[in-house]
Amino acid sequence: MQYIVYIFFRINKFIFSIIPFRLLYLFSDAFSLLLQYIVRYRRTIIITNLEKSFPAKSKDSIQLITNKFYKYLSDVFVESIKGYSLSKKQSLKRYQCVNPEVATRYFENGKDIIIAMSHYGNWEWGTQVASSIYQHTPVTFYTPMSNKYIDQYVKRLRMRQGMILTSIYETKFIFRSKERPKAYFLVSDQRPGNVRKALWIDFLNHDTPCSRGIENYAKLFDLPVIYLDVQRVNRGYYTVKMHELCVNPILSEPGEITLLYMKMLEDIIIKKPEYWLWSHHRWKKTRVINNI
Repeated sequence: MQYIVYIFFRINKFIFSIIPFRLLYLFSDAFSLLLQYIVRYRRTIIITNLEKSFPAKSKDSIQLITNKFYKYLSDVFVESIKGYSLSKKQSLKRYQCVNPEVATRYFENGKDIIIAMSHYGNWEWGTQVASSIYQHTPVTFYTPMSNKYIDQYVKRLRMRQGMILTSIYETKFIFRSKERPKAYFLVSDQRPGNVRKALWIDFLNHDTPCSRGIENYAKLFDLPVIYLDVQRVNRGYYTVKMHELCVNPILSEPGEITLLYMKMLEDIIIKKPEYWLWSHHRWKKTRVINNI
């Protein structure tokens, strides 16, 4: 069964690679309607998350954000698959970094960095085109897929684009590498696996458990943290701006880096909420221990 799903994935990737974007987005429009009104994909979770995050917004406003979110979610799906077939020139045209010099300074000093990302905008393209934007060797961490054929295939595609993929179960080993300066791409805005070790903060009107992963690695290996602000300009076009969250992590207070990360993400979401991953059950857990 896994192999059949893998063949289906390969066929879809090929079809997406030959279809121009303008036609691909017609498919995306239809797919978003299917998700929202027929499948009703996580509709209750999405609306509940939005209503509790923005209690002052009217039902009409929540519905408008919901409609935009489904369209965006569908677009990210087709863009992610399409991204594997884009040339370097096409990728850089559609995913532009406005201030690459922020990372370049660290590279020239032989310094590794952490690129802190979130599930906002198009995070998939952020890792797919990283080797074309940054001088650092890009490294990203992933949870192995249940389908071993798709997992191995996607790994080959990303590695061919210059990305080093490391299982989350082998994280500590890659940080100790002393080769060419690396940029470690970490996404840390979803519910942590162990809420007892989380940092609990007020985020989007919720008492929210936050992963300390970025902060822990930054302090342990003295890695500057740069937040990657990905903004959607138009369908299939994004700008990326780097913000230095913490230059000297060893000197930071406990929880400081995590708070800075979540505060920046919150500000971004409030401005354009439709581009965050509301379908995730972010606030499923409640506080167990006050460990701030």
